[in-house]
Amino acid sequence: MMTGDGQVEDLGELRLEAVGKTYGRHRALIDVSLTFVAGRVAAVLGPNGAGKSTMLGILSTLVPPTTGRVAWGREVLARGSALRSRIGYVGHEPGVYGDLTAAENLRLIARLHGIRDAGLRTDALLERVGLADVRPGATVRTFSRGMQQRLSLARALLAEPALLLFDEPGSALDPAGAQWLTSEIERERAAGRIVVLVTHDLDAAAAVAEQVVIMRRGRVGCDRILKERLSGAELRALYEEMTRV
Repeated sequence: MMTGDGQVEDLGELRLEAVGKTYGRHRALIDVSLTFVAGRVAAVLGPNGAGKSTMLGILSTLVPPTTGRVAWGREVLARGSALRSRIGYVGHEPGVYGDLTAAENLRLIARLHGIRDAGLRTDALLERVGLADVRPGATVRTFSRGMQQRLSLARALLAEPALLLFDEPGSALDPAGAQWLTSEIERERAAGRIVVLVTHDLDAAAAVAEQVVIMRRGRVGCDRILKERLSGAELRALYEEMTRV
C-alpha cells in the first residue's frame, strides 16, 4: 500500500529471532537473528550451502522455521499471515507463465490479489520494466531470459509490497540489464521498502548494499550496517575474510 507521498507504508522492522531450520539431521540454519528495516538494502552473501536460500524461503513464508520466529512489526510472519500479501519475490528463475502474454500474466496475478485497478497497474508496470512495446499477442515463452526477468519484477511489484526478496535476480541479465536492475533496486529502497538481496555477485551487491550479511554453514558470520557503501574490492576482501576456511 502506498502512502499519499508515494512511499510504501512502513510496517515496522522485520526480525529473525533465533531462527533455526533442520532437514532431518542437516542443520540448514542455526540460531539466526537479524533485523531488516524499511528503506535499506540488505545483501545476504555466502558460499553454496550457507543457508541463504533457506532463510529467503522462511522470509517468504514458504518454508516454516524449525525453531525461533520471524516478526514483522507486532505480528509473526508465517504461512497464513495476512502480511504474506505484502511480500514480493524475484528469483533467478522468472516463475511466469510461458503460454500467456506479459499483460495476461500480470492480470492473472492481479485477480489473485484482488487488485481493482489491474488494468492501470499492468500498463504502468509494463511501461516501467520496458515491456510495453512487445509485439501484441507474443507469449512469454518467446521472450529472452532477460525479458522474462523484467516481467518477474513487474509481477513482484504488482501488489505494492512492503518487503521485496531477491534471489540471484541478475543471473540471466546482460550488463545493460544488470545496470537496469541496480537502478530498480535503488528505486524500491527509496520508496521505503525493505529489500533483501541474496546474490553471489559481489559487485552487484556492493552497488546497492547498506547492510551486509555474510553467512557460513548456516550461521551469521557478519552483520554490518554500512555508513558508506563498500567498493567491490572492499566487499570482496570482507567476504573472503569471513568465509575463509
